[in-house]
Amino acid sequence: MFKIVMLILIATLAPISAFAEPIIELNANPTEIGSLDLILVTGRITDVSIFKPITLTVVSPDGQIIYVLKSPLDNTGLFKKIINPPLPKFADGTYRIIASHEDTKITGQAEFTVITGDSQIISAPLQETIKIEPKSSAITLNVTSKTGDNKITITGVTTSSITDITFTVTSPNGNLISIAQVTPDTNGEFLLEIISGGPVWKEDGFYTVTANQGLTSEHKQSVQIEINNGVVVPEFGTIALMILAVSILAIITISSKSRIGIISKY
Repeated sequence: MFKIVMLILIATLAPISAFAEPIIELNANPTEIGSLDLILVTGRITDVSIFKPITLTVVSPDGQIIYVLKSPLDNTGLFKKIINPPLPKFADGTYRIIASHEDTKITGQAEFTVITGDSQIISAPLQETIKIEPKSSAITLNVTSKTGDNKITITGVTTSSITDITFTVTSPNGNLISIAQVTPDTNGEFLLEIISGGPVWKEDGFYTVTANQGLTSEHKQSVQIEINNGVVVPEFGTIALMILAVSILAIITISSKSRIGIISKY
């Protein structure tokens, strides 16, 4: 009798164990991009803890790991992540994305290919995947920083809270020096802190901070920050301060001559 009961239990549990084996689905969209384009990675994992993130490892054509990213799961196991190009850009070739989770040894894989050129037109189905409806810019940016400080705070708001915002910083001569990504809150508000200084900030002049939302930059806004010796320039700016100093000196000189003329008359 005991053996019969055990056989029944084993027969009952076996299908459950097979059904509970985790599955990872992974997609990269689009599968062909330019060297400065972004990649949207989406997927789903089953039968693991949704409180632990999925790990996305990006492997370059020569076998080097260029990114190890974490993406949270929703309550159904779905995840998504936008992958930025590394500095200065993606090299040509085929890249692998490997999705893994600490609750299973099973992995999922997807590939995308980088073709020659710095721009790739994204098709309409991809825009529908991101679900950003407005075509014009809907991002506002505000810059806060103290004179002579190297910490720059960017705050703002966007009309779309469902897609990450990618920030790029370009130097006065147009070189890309930094890339960052932030997730807006449910109200569309976001905050980013940028630290200036170091070799990539060696040029003096106006640096451009650009916010892009969506793979085809449906939302886009830019601000400029003047940097001198790696820190924020005073509100008037270097040139304006020089002009102001010369003007004050001229006023002092004219006033001095006027006083001398008055004294000579008497």
